[in-house]
Amino acid sequence: MTIDNTALNNFIRGIKANTPIGLSVFAYGAVLGMICSQKGVEIYQLTLMNVFIFAGTSQFIIVDMWDDLSQIFPIVLAALLINLRYFLIGASLNSLFKNSTIKEKIIYMHLVADENWAVTIERNKHEIITPLFLFGGGVCLFSIWSFGTYTGYLFAGFISDPSLYALDFAFIAIFTALCFNLYQNKTNLIPWTFAAVVAYICEYLFGGNLYIVLGAISGSLVGVLLEKKKYVQQ
Repeated sequence: MTIDNTALNNFIRGIKANTPIGLSVFAYGAVLGMICSQKGVEIYQLTLMNVFIFAGTSQFIIVDMWDDLSQIFPIVLAALLINLRYFLIGASLNSLFKNSTIKEKIIYMHLVADENWAVTIERNKHEIITPLFLFGGGVCLFSIWSFGTYTGYLFAGFISDPSLYALDFAFIAIFTALCFNLYQNKTNLIPWTFAAVVAYICEYLFGGNLYIVLGAISGSLVGVLLEKKKYVQQ
């Protein structure tokens, strides 16, 4: 993987573009670190999760089920279900990866989070960028996330309830901001609303975390159908 000036510039731009999200990512990571400390998760185990999983929602689910590690299969299954959305995320990045090797794709995708994916998709609409923009954002968020989890872990004894300081709201704040950035016109509201309704119904009927995947898939299908209809009309 050769790094030239253009590639380095894209990498640095990716870091800069994702830095503003850092405060929320740090706060969200700190909450995970606090919970890990309270659950008896060792700091090396937290480090391994950060390095090999690097998926906030999945890590929260794993830690939430940490009390009974004998149920390892349900824990792994829950994490996999949550991360199924990365199939959709990966598909949406297909045009960006068209000149990348398999090895490069694996490296880039490992550090893809919802946040740097959304920033990359938005930036790709207006500028010519390379996968290193996405990767730079991933490195930025991974560093901030890890620092946040360690900080929360070390200072867990001082904050017993993160919700008292609104730290648990960081996750919602991030994605509210990302939705506003991704919004283009009223047409976006149709698949978004459909995804939200399906997710709500599935969560009510089935519980668990499968509703996230089902909501995402249904919203994506509606979006594809709308795009196909617009293309046919043109």
